[in-house]
Amino acid sequence: MASFEFDPYMERKAFDETKEGVKGLVDAKITEVPRIFHVPKDSLADKKPSVSVSDLEIPVIDFASVHVDTASREGIVEKVKYAAENWGFFQVINHGVPLNVLEEIKNGVRRFHEEDPEVKKRYFSRDDANKKFIYNSNFDLYSSSTSVNWRDSFACYIVPDPPTPDELPVACRDAIFEYSKHVMSLGGLLFELLSEALGLKSETLKSKECLKTLLMICHYYPPCPQPDLTLGTSKHSDNSFLTVLLQDNIGGLQILHQDSWVDVVPLPGALIINIGDFLQLITNDKFVSVEHRVLANRQGPRISVACFFSSSKHNNSTVYGPMKELVSEENPPKYRDITIKEYTEGYFKKGLDETSHLLNFRI
Repeated sequence: MASFEFDPYMERKAFDETKEGVKGLVDAKITEVPRIFHVPKDSLADKKPSVSVSDLEIPVIDFASVHVDTASREGIVEKVKYAAENWGFFQVINHGVPLNVLEEIKNGVRRFHEEDPEVKKRYFSRDDANKKFIYNSNFDLYSSSTSVNWRDSFACYIVPDPPTPDELPVACRDAIFEYSKHVMSLGGLLFELLSEALGLKSETLKSKECLKTLLMICHYYPPCPQPDLTLGTSKHSDNSFLTVLLQDNIGGLQILHQDSWVDVVPLPGALIINIGDFLQLITNDKFVSVEHRVLANRQGPRISVACFFSSSKHNNSTVYGPMKELVSEENPPKYRDITIKEYTEGYFKKGLDETSHLLNFRI
C-alpha cells in the first residue's frame, strides 16, 4: 500500500485555496481537526490556568471620573501605570464607547463571516499592501509557524487613509466606521494617560506618532470539535504600540503572567487594553508587552475585534528607540533603534511561532 507523506505546505495551500477558511471546515461537518491545525503536544500541556482565577485577575480600571478633576485623573493614571508595568494588560469600564456600538461591531463581524461563501470570496486576499479590506484565515499561513490556528479573520486599515464605503462589505460597513471613530478617541485618551504614567507631558506619545495608524482585525473562532488539539491563536505579543480588544462572552483569551497562564474573563461592556512590542521598546522595558493566546473551544463562534495602534502598514521612515527622557547612565538603552517596517517584516515572516520577536532587538 502506498503511504502518503504529510506535506504541511501542500495541505496549507489546499486549505487556503478553498477560500472558505476554518468556517468552511465546520460547515462541512468535520468531526476531526486536520493535521495542519495540530499544535505540538508541549504547547498545550499548560492549557488550564496554573492559578485559580480568584487569585489572579488582570486589573480592571474605571474611567468614569477621568475628566472630573485632577485628583481623579491622577488616581486613574496610577492604576494605568501599575497595570502597564506589571501586567501589560488591563480592562477598562466606562470608557466612553456606547454599549450599542460594541454590540453592533460584534454583530457586523459575525454577519460578514456568516455570509454566503461566494460573497466572502470576493474579499479573499493575502495582498495587504494594496487593499484596505482583506479576508483570509491565518495571516501567517505560509510562515514558519508550527501550526495553523482555528480562526478566520478580516483586516481593515482605518487610519490614516480610510477606506471608502464601497471598499467595505455591506454586512459590517457602518459598524466599522462607527466603532473605529470611538476607538480613535479612546486611543487619544489612553496615550495621554500612558504618557502621564511615565511622568511625561500628556502629549508625548501622541507626538511620537503612536496614533498615526489604526488597523482593525476582526476574528471569528468557529466551534472546534477537538479543542485540545489546536489553538484559536498561538502564543504571541503584539506588533503594535497599543491594542484595544473587544471580546464577546465566550472566553478563551489567556495572558502569560509570572510564568502562569491567567484567564482574561469576559466582562460585559469592557474593553481590554494591552501594551504592544513598540511601546515596550520605546519605554525601555518600563511598560511590558505580554504574551497571550486564545484557546480553541467547543462553544462558538467566538468573536473578537482587535484594534492596533501601529504604523506597520505605511512606509513610515521614523526611527524608534528607547525614549531619551527615559534613559540615563544608570538606565541605558536596552534596545537598538528600529523602523516599524523592519520590525514588522521580521514579525510577519516568523509568524506566530511562540517566540518573542522583540528579543531580537535587545542590545
